[in-house]
Amino acid sequence: MDTKFQINYKKKQRFPVANLFKTIKKHYLLRSAVLLMLPWLASCNDYLDIVPDNVATMDNAFKLRNEAEKYLFTCYSFLPKDGDGWYNAGMMAGDEIWLPQSNDSHWHSAFRIALGQQNKDAPLFDEWAGLRKGGGNGWSHLKIWRGIRHCNIFLENVQDESKIPDLTLFERKRWISEAKFLKAFYHFYLFRMYGPIPLMKENAPIGEPEFKRMPVDSCVNYMADLLDQSVVNLPSKITDENTELGRITKSIAKAVKAKLLLYAASPLFNGNSDYANFRDKDGMALFTPDYDPTKWERARDAIKEAIDIAESNGHALYEYTNDVLDLSDEMKTQLNIRNAVTNRWSDEHVWALSNSQFINQNLCMPPLERGTQSDRFILQGVWAAPIKMAKMFYSENGVPIEEDKTLNFTDYTSIRTAEENERYLIEPGYQTARLNFDREPRFYADLGFDGGIWYMKDGNDTGADENTLYLKAKNSEGAGFGHFTNWNSTGYYIKKLVHWESTTNGNTNPSWVVYPWPEIRLADLYLMYAEALNEVDPGSTTAIEYLDKIRERAGLNGVVESWSNYSKNPNKFSTQDGLREIIHRERLIELAFEGHRFWDLRRWKKAVEYLNEDITGFNILGKTTSSFNNERVVFSQSFISPRDYFWPIGNYDTRRNPNLVENPGW
Repeated sequence: MDTKFQINYKKKQRFPVANLFKTIKKHYLLRSAVLLMLPWLASCNDYLDIVPDNVATMDNAFKLRNEAEKYLFTCYSFLPKDGDGWYNAGMMAGDEIWLPQSNDSHWHSAFRIALGQQNKDAPLFDEWAGLRKGGGNGWSHLKIWRGIRHCNIFLENVQDESKIPDLTLFERKRWISEAKFLKAFYHFYLFRMYGPIPLMKENAPIGEPEFKRMPVDSCVNYMADLLDQSVVNLPSKITDENTELGRITKSIAKAVKAKLLLYAASPLFNGNSDYANFRDKDGMALFTPDYDPTKWERARDAIKEAIDIAESNGHALYEYTNDVLDLSDEMKTQLNIRNAVTNRWSDEHVWALSNSQFINQNLCMPPLERGTQSDRFILQGVWAAPIKMAKMFYSENGVPIEEDKTLNFTDYTSIRTAEENERYLIEPGYQTARLNFDREPRFYADLGFDGGIWYMKDGNDTGADENTLYLKAKNSEGAGFGHFTNWNSTGYYIKKLVHWESTTNGNTNPSWVVYPWPEIRLADLYLMYAEALNEVDPGSTTAIEYLDKIRERAGLNGVVESWSNYSKNPNKFSTQDGLREIIHRERLIELAFEGHRFWDLRRWKKAVEYLNEDITGFNILGKTTSSFNNERVVFSQSFISPRDYFWPIGNYDTRRNPNLVENPGW
């Protein structure tokens, strides 16, 4: 490596605020911008802030422990900012969250992919651009390749024991493990987007490196090996929570390895005949077209290891237990579900991103009835869920609404009036769509809808869940269409991501309870394990046990009881195909609106099915109950297979580097 390479450190900054000002400059009105900024100005002590000095040369960067530690934090700084929807492709580039169509002020690179605007001339959300000097289109904010380069520089220097003389052996080993983890994760981040990628095991000479893509199996084995190396000297848990929350632990490394091997075993990468002829310029096959069942066994074992180490270090499914407000059982169950995501540093969060707190609560939450905050610049509610997401949740009997033999959802837009015994779910006496009745607790915890209760701790003077906030979504009503910029395009709002203790019911600006974005929850690992078990042992009873752990927390009976008593297909869980369908749907429901659906539909090779369905919503222009509760097409999505399963590398890079081959279809 060229030792004269100049390190261009970032000046001292707090990323969330800097990121926010960029967003304000390009997309927000000043009034909204100031309101968004308030919680971030109070959180400038976030852990792992990027605070390196401007160091002139590489020699100075690794002379003393303090400077080397700053370089380690620079390696951390390339972690994804998934707590910001603008930078979370998984959240915004698919079909689970939709933005207003006739006003593009909220649009961004990831959402433009959802609109079918991805291209190879100027790729959107272009993370490949970080491989070259200076380049990048479409909000390529992370420059993942540069993150890998920094990890390599760090490892090369810290592994040299003649450098950093004041660094203890314990710290040296831990820092090396952290950098190896980050290097592996950054490769995985790119692998998930692009498929087979170059492996930057060491830094090439500075200039225009001509890397070539490596076969899928080689990529997976290299990343898994790095993760195995990293876990040895990582701490089991963070003990100094004042300074180290967010740094990598054994549980995090094991969880990422589990997810990597789950992807490697899934249909997109395991026996994918669509890529049987995908080869590099030398004729080397980049995909193995033959299905390998042992990949599922490898994934199963890795996931179980991840679960065991997570549970041994105190991770558990969240439960709302400290009830001082005398809430109803229905509301406590909803808080089980909402707080599993929004509770800060929850035991359920195997990996929470301290560098990226969720900052879009105002985009999820609209003004509510009985509330005093009506300003649509403050509570915008523009993140909308398509009707197909509302239909995805189970009935109250814990089975899909199209399978329930006791409840009829055929005419799901018909009108029904809420009764008093439904007061914790829907405002009594309110008329709303049949689709909103008789649903499982996760439906009511995740979604806001016309007539739906939206519980917040400050909804009334006592914090009670009686006579609390609810939503009116028809045209010209509090949450409905009528604002010139901020409106919800489907009539369904994302309640799940709004912290229930945020202070929004007042005439002053909201005080949002921000939380580190949960990149991996224990529930995710349970669902991964159930999936792998069923692929290895069809109809696995142990797989069902892990599903039932999640269903119990969500207020549902177990799979066997629910399907046996209420499904038109009562033995569905007893076959591999049937249980696979149940596991997939359980995963889509439990992890809805957290950015997993986008990647899961791809690795299952189901995106061509789901992302060619219309995005529909209620008639938001309707001012009456009858006119509002009609389904309309908001947008017709298009997904071209196999092209759209992976990002294009782009013309610039494939023309510049003769060793690169473009992904099929691009």
